[in-house]
Amino acid sequence: MIMGKPSSKTVQQYIDETPIWSDGTSIPTVPMTAMQWQIWSLATAGKFFEGLVVFMTGVALPLIAMEFQLGATEKGLVGSATLFGILIGATALGGLADHFGRKQLFIAEMILFFGFLTVMTFSPSFPVLLICLFGMGLALGCDYPTAHLVISESIPSNCRGKLVLSAFAFQAVGALVGTAVGYMILKSNESITDWRLMYATAIVPTIIVVVARFFITQSPQWLISKGKIKEAEKETLRLLSRAPQYPTRVQLEPVRETEPEHERRKSGFVKLFKKKHRRATILASVPWFLQDLSTYGIGIFTPTILVTILGHSNPHEQNLAGVIHNDMIAAKGAAFLDLLLLAGIVVAVFLADRFGRMRLQILGFFGCAAGLLLAAFSTHLAPGTSQTVLIFAGFMLFNFMTNLGPNAMTYLIAGEVFPTKIRGVGAGFAASFAKIGAVATAFFFPVLLSNIGTAPLLYALVGTCLLGAIVTWKFRIETMGANLEKMDVPSDDPVGRQGQ
Repeated sequence: MIMGKPSSKTVQQYIDETPIWSDGTSIPTVPMTAMQWQIWSLATAGKFFEGLVVFMTGVALPLIAMEFQLGATEKGLVGSATLFGILIGATALGGLADHFGRKQLFIAEMILFFGFLTVMTFSPSFPVLLICLFGMGLALGCDYPTAHLVISESIPSNCRGKLVLSAFAFQAVGALVGTAVGYMILKSNESITDWRLMYATAIVPTIIVVVARFFITQSPQWLISKGKIKEAEKETLRLLSRAPQYPTRVQLEPVRETEPEHERRKSGFVKLFKKKHRRATILASVPWFLQDLSTYGIGIFTPTILVTILGHSNPHEQNLAGVIHNDMIAAKGAAFLDLLLLAGIVVAVFLADRFGRMRLQILGFFGCAAGLLLAAFSTHLAPGTSQTVLIFAGFMLFNFMTNLGPNAMTYLIAGEVFPTKIRGVGAGFAASFAKIGAVATAFFFPVLLSNIGTAPLLYALVGTCLLGAIVTWKFRIETMGANLEKMDVPSDDPVGRQGQ
C-alpha cells in the first residue's frame, strides 16, 4: 500500500479510510486491525458476564431461598440486587469514562466484578450475598457505557452497528451458558450449595479478562476531546497497526470548541437535559426503561413462570430433592427459550446496518407485545398440550423479538446519539434509567405473581411494549452509518443526521 503526505484528519476519518494499493486499486471495505478485534473481543466479556450472572440467578434462586429461608420479598431482593447495582454503576461509574478515560474504567470495572464475585461464592449470610450481588451490578453497570464506547470509538462507521451488537450478543450467550451451567451442576451435584458453584465458574475467566484489558489502546477520540493531540496520534497509529502499515503517519485535527465558556463548565449530566440533547436523552432512556420492564422480569423468572403455568410439579416444594427437581425442569425450559435470545441478536447483527435502528426497535416492540399476549392467553387454557405450545410459542416469540429489536437497539442507540464529551455519561444515564425498570420488575415480579397472578402481569407488560414503540417513533433519531464525531443532533430533527 502507498500513502502520500498526510493531511490533517479526524480520528474517525483515519479509521474509516480505505487503503489503496500501489496500482491505485481501492480495497472495497475498511479492514479491521488486530487491535480493533482485540478491543471488540474483550468488550464482549462484560455482556457475557451480565447474562451469566443475571440469568443464572433464576436457576440459583430456589437454592438460595432454601439455604437462607427467604420469603417472597427477600427473593425479590436477590433478583433485583444486581440490577440495582447496574442502575447505580452505569451513571455513577460509567460517566467517569468521560473524565478519566475509557481504558481506565474498562479495567477498573472488571477488577471490581472479580472482587465481589469471589467473595460471593463464600458469602456466609444473606446480607453479604446481597452486597456482593449489588457490587457485581456496579461493575456491570459501568461496563454498559464503557464497553460500547471502546468499541464504537475504535472501529469503522459502516460496521459499527454490526460489531457493537455482536458484542452485545454475548449477553444472550451468557444467559444460555449460565442456565446450562446451572442445570449441569444441579444434575451432577444435587447439593444446597450448588448455587455457589454456579457463580464460581466465572472466576477464572474474569481474571483472564482483567489482565488482557491492560494491553488495549486508549480511545483516540476521548484523547482528542481532552486536547491531548500527540497522545491521540500515537494511539491512533497503534490502533491501526497492520502489515503493511497504513497509515504510516497520523496528523489529527484539534477539537474546535463551539460551546460558550459558561456552557463548557456545566457537568455532562446537566447537558443531557438541555434542549440541544433532550431528544437524544429521551430516545436513549425511556424506550430502554420500558423494554427492561419485560426483559428482566421474564428473563429472571422464566423458570418460576414455567413451573407455575405448566404445573408439572409443586412450585412450593420445601425439601431439597423437590426443589432441585423443580429447578431442573424449569432450567431446561429456560435454556431452550434462551436460544431464541441468541437467534434474535444474530439476526439484529445482520440487519442493524442495513435496515436501521429505529425500524428494528419499533418492529421488535410490537413483536414482544405479540409474544407476551400469546403467553397471557395460555394461562386461560387447561393444562395440556395446547397450553404448553402456546406458552412456549409466546416466550419464544418474545425472546426472539426483544433481541432483534429493543433489547439490542436501545443498547446500541445509547452509545451513538450523544457527542464524545458526554457520550459516557449519556449512555450511562440511559442504562441507569433503564435499570429502574429492571429493578422494579425484578423486585415486584415474585410479589405480583403471587398476588395478582401471571395473566394480569403479562397483559401489563404488553402495554409497556406498545408504549415503547410509540415513544421510539415520536423521538426517533436514526444513527445508522453516522460518523460519531458529528453526532451533535439538533433536537428538532426527527430522523437524525444519518450517514454523516
